[in-house]
Amino acid sequence: MTGPRQAIWTAADAAAAAGGRSTGDWRADGVSIDSRTLQPGDLFVALAGPNFDGHRFVAEALAKGAAAAMVSLRPAGLSAEAPLLFVEDTMAGLNGLASAARRRTAATVIGVTGSVGKTGVKEALRIVLAVEGRTVASQGNLNNHWGLPLSLARLPAQATYAVLEMGMNHPGEITPLSRLARPDVAVITTVDAVHRANFASIEAIADAKAEIFAGLAPGGAAVLFRDNPQFGRLAAAAATLASARIVSFGSHPEADVRLVAADSGAGGSDVVAAVPGGTVSYRVPVAGAHWVTNSLCVLAAALAAGADVARVAPALADLAVPKGRGERLSIPLGGGVLAVIDDSYNASPVSMAASIAVLGGSQPGPSGRRIAVLGDMLELGAEAPALHAALVTPLRDHGIDCVFTAGPLMAHLHDALPTAMRGGHADSAEALAPQVLASVRGGDVVAVKGSAGSRMGVVVRALVASSGGAAPTAASFRAGEAG
Repeated sequence: MTGPRQAIWTAADAAAAAGGRSTGDWRADGVSIDSRTLQPGDLFVALAGPNFDGHRFVAEALAKGAAAAMVSLRPAGLSAEAPLLFVEDTMAGLNGLASAARRRTAATVIGVTGSVGKTGVKEALRIVLAVEGRTVASQGNLNNHWGLPLSLARLPAQATYAVLEMGMNHPGEITPLSRLARPDVAVITTVDAVHRANFASIEAIADAKAEIFAGLAPGGAAVLFRDNPQFGRLAAAAATLASARIVSFGSHPEADVRLVAADSGAGGSDVVAAVPGGTVSYRVPVAGAHWVTNSLCVLAAALAAGADVARVAPALADLAVPKGRGERLSIPLGGGVLAVIDDSYNASPVSMAASIAVLGGSQPGPSGRRIAVLGDMLELGAEAPALHAALVTPLRDHGIDCVFTAGPLMAHLHDALPTAMRGGHADSAEALAPQVLASVRGGDVVAVKGSAGSRMGVVVRALVASSGGAAPTAASFRAGEAG
């Protein structure tokens, strides 16, 4: 979790929570499952999986300053005095820490899921709720069967708010996460055709997202996008599973947090929203209409959590962009500046359209062009070829000058593009990078996007290196988000 570090586990408390036995008397101010990123004072949990075993890294973790290590057996080579927490199963032990941390905290817990936008909304909630009290949030995208319990295990008892992200690729994955987290507020940013290969319909995706209501605390709130076609289905699920009160957001006239006006440009938007009791005005320093919608979601979640919306809304001006999620880099090139929008973290049809719209709204330098460098969107099932080819419409509508594509699915888009828009195509990001480097020049704006498995970050790194090692600069700029 983010926030100041302080002791969160004693040897005795951790042993009781995990159902194990501690050696020594130690105190941990963090929890880690990765010896590479472990901080001194962390409790290292040696998780074991089909392709790895954290027990191999216990000695390294202790050498780096771990307070103790949770293990199911004693690794070879450790001293007799090594501080250890013995459990039968370390994954079960981590879940035990998570459950105990949830029971003891007084924090209002907010769970966030959705087809797109959940990481950005989670980060924005961390910023705005901090105005009212100590707020912690899942680090990065720790949102799965081990990331969520890890985030909970790091939760200090004294927090005022805790914001937890929950992700899924298949039905049934969010239910156990929600039951572990027991959120007081459950947020679904939106429902779109993401991970389509694993679902029979958009309704099935909505039902999977609605699993977040399975663990919703009594009297809890469901925060829903009123403009989304699945709103009625989600609201019914919230009522059935949790008897939840609904707090909605969007442009719909019946939304509880409703868009009144947005003055948008390449640097962000000035927004006016109607909220219960009046209106609020605030700045979103991130480009894209989707971020105006995200901001409404953030305010609706803050309202549902009992925060003073008028007091916290101005903090949206402090939003920043995580790496690979729309970060804008300015790279010296050929006597000019190459602007790169690094949106390489992930992609779906909806987030790809948002990224293209932001590129279209960006102003190139003198003689510059708007260039899209796109990798395959994965997990789209039988419709994948058509969905890739269909991107030609937003690319044309937003005035994109040149399009480079990587991957077998993006070949369908390459074939659909007018000849004048074709920059080049390759089977992989690694093979495409030299083509992009040979084409770009100072004044161009280049947006790079693709699913994580497409490895489009390779292209971003090549563009950064083209400056001769000069450090790029980052600005608050987000082109879209998937997941």
